[in-house]
Amino acid sequence: MVNNNSSESFRDKVATVDSKGKRIWVFPQQPKGKLYSARTWVSVLYLAIFFILPFIKYNDHPVFLINVLERRFILFGQIFWPQDFFIFALGMVVFIVFIALFTVVFGRIFCGWACPQTIFMEMIFRKLEFWIEGNAAEQKILSKAPWNTEKILRKSTKWVAFWMVSFIITNTFLAYVIGVNELGKMYTEPLAKNLGTFTALCVFTSIFFFVYLWMREQICTTICPYGRMQGVLLDKDTIVVAYDHKRGETRGKFHKNETREIGDCIDCDQCVKVCPTGIDIRNGTQLECVNCTACIDACNKMMDAVGLPEGLIRYASENNITNKKPWSMTWRMKAYSVVMCLLLGILVWLLASRTDVGVTLLRTPGQLYQELPDHRMSNLYNYKILNKTFKDKEVSLKIENLKGSIKLVGEEKLIIPKDGYATGTLFVYLDNNEIINRKTPLVIGVYEGGVKINTIKTSFLGPFSGK
Repeated sequence: MVNNNSSESFRDKVATVDSKGKRIWVFPQQPKGKLYSARTWVSVLYLAIFFILPFIKYNDHPVFLINVLERRFILFGQIFWPQDFFIFALGMVVFIVFIALFTVVFGRIFCGWACPQTIFMEMIFRKLEFWIEGNAAEQKILSKAPWNTEKILRKSTKWVAFWMVSFIITNTFLAYVIGVNELGKMYTEPLAKNLGTFTALCVFTSIFFFVYLWMREQICTTICPYGRMQGVLLDKDTIVVAYDHKRGETRGKFHKNETREIGDCIDCDQCVKVCPTGIDIRNGTQLECVNCTACIDACNKMMDAVGLPEGLIRYASENNITNKKPWSMTWRMKAYSVVMCLLLGILVWLLASRTDVGVTLLRTPGQLYQELPDHRMSNLYNYKILNKTFKDKEVSLKIENLKGSIKLVGEEKLIIPKDGYATGTLFVYLDNNEIINRKTPLVIGVYEGGVKINTIKTSFLGPFSGK
């Protein structure tokens, strides 16, 4: 993109760091406009879901739980165990491909509209800051002012407010990890019984407080890996928040009743003043841009004020602006889309074919076959049956491919408790004439109420030659 300056040294530095490596603190103006209003409503919905979801229960269980400590996950009422980890692994691959495809097409629009860092910073903490310390100009004055009574009062009020919000956010995150009931125990039981939860609460509250009080845009510009991905995935057909340099250059101040013979950019710098990462969008697509659209609203307001068309800064690709070329799917977009559809298809199939009961059946170590006087042989197996539902299940096992029987050791029925598992041992008996190899393939069906719900494949150990 074109810039008035012949030098492009502005591309060789981060907007929030000066020539000496010292941080330039950003005091953005509060955005106003249609896109900011739309982002606000999206954020309200987002935050409502975030804060309410861990408290919603189904069958006395949360509908959403990511219990990493116990390796137990509940997604929309369905419980997943470590045995289902491959589904999560594929889900993560699908998510990464989706992010790549989304970025190739729409740039960092996710950062501006849906990223938790942006939403918490701009829609909660920044609004609190405007309310307590005033607008951008007042914040700058307060920052440079000596530590008098007013500054101490305003700063301490902001710090307390930030800490309280960080505390609430941390409680919500912990509710997603350990569940509301476990989190509640920290407030109703002696602290000594829940020291681990209390420690996690203090640590993560401090982290959130530090991030939103001090780190701020540095998370987006220097730490977040997604920002690094942008440099690899974006091309000239990616839709980003872009400045129309064809229409805007050459820049110049606006004069009332003039016949404008230069570009539409009136060089008011409003797009720079509202940017939360401190960049000048007129310098072209930059790594620090999070596509928050604040500059679009600011520019449109100024264009309306001087009677020029809106859209000098808008969602567009470089080819849209430079070559007046309409947007179209590139080969990269098509390739990512194909891969995405394939992975989604596999993921849907895995979820659809996932059973409510997981069964592991292994021959007992160190045990050989036993010959019985009634022309049968037996093998001893260990079983573990996992119930992935919130209801007790009674199941039975039946040999599918051979003549034989199964006998449980010490149990009459196989009852698996809800959200739990049952372990034990069992004997498998086969007629001698069924055993033709050292290891005979064995297929066992798992039945619930007469309906087969799973199939196990194992082997039956016999003599070196069949009888």
